[in-house]
Amino acid sequence: MRIEHVYRYPVKGLSAEALEEVHVDPGETFPHDRRFALAQGDAPFDTAAPAFLPKQNFACLMANARVALVRSAFDPRRGTLTLQAPGHAPLIAPTDTADGRAALGAWLAAFLGEEARGTPRFVEAPGHAFTDQRRKGVSLINLASLHALEAAIGRPLDPLRFRANIYFSGLPAWAEFDWVGKRIQCGGATLEVFKRTVRCPATQVDLQTGIRDADVPKLLREHFGHADLGVHAVVVEGGRIALGDAIEPLP
Repeated sequence: MRIEHVYRYPVKGLSAEALEEVHVDPGETFPHDRRFALAQGDAPFDTAAPAFLPKQNFACLMANARVALVRSAFDPRRGTLTLQAPGHAPLIAPTDTADGRAALGAWLAAFLGEEARGTPRFVEAPGHAFTDQRRKGVSLINLASLHALEAAIGRPLDPLRFRANIYFSGLPAWAEFDWVGKRIQCGGATLEVFKRTVRCPATQVDLQTGIRDADVPKLLREHFGHADLGVHAVVVEGGRIALGDAIEPLP
């Protein structure tokens, strides 16, 4: 089995950033993965005491399909985030100053328009990741499972609809579900798979148009009897993960 793609998503719900390699630490996400989010004005997120909240509290594809049109790029060395979208002037702003975060929040709120609730805030909390799971971790997609879904519905699907960190080949479709509760060697890191990934309405969205054009959870249930695609894992031993690395289940 071979790693074909590696991605991080610096801002929850916004675009992916392709990586050639990454170093992961035990119990953590990819560096800068889901580091930032746009909290809706009525979200009870406290940056001084960060805790897991369901994704509906933030701008996200599940609730806000149009955010697929926002192209974001994070520069960790400069600490800046670039935002672009059709019909909106691009913005480059620092993420580590109050003024910069205010500018980023205002830009994204203006983009959301009527979907913005109250006064949204662009937020970060050191040590916290805005993941969809209570446990920090890494998400993986078996490309053979995605191809099985594509064959069943008769159309291609952009793999990035599924917002995984690692996409790999070389395993039969759906065999990754047998990894739940087991450890895998992923490049130089050891991961422990703790659950299958249940797919939500975020995967309905065409990332190029921002329109819901395929009810992926329903299609999975119709053709395969479940709404799962991919698995989630925690990092138990840190190390380097890179394109072309092998993935192997451990005894």
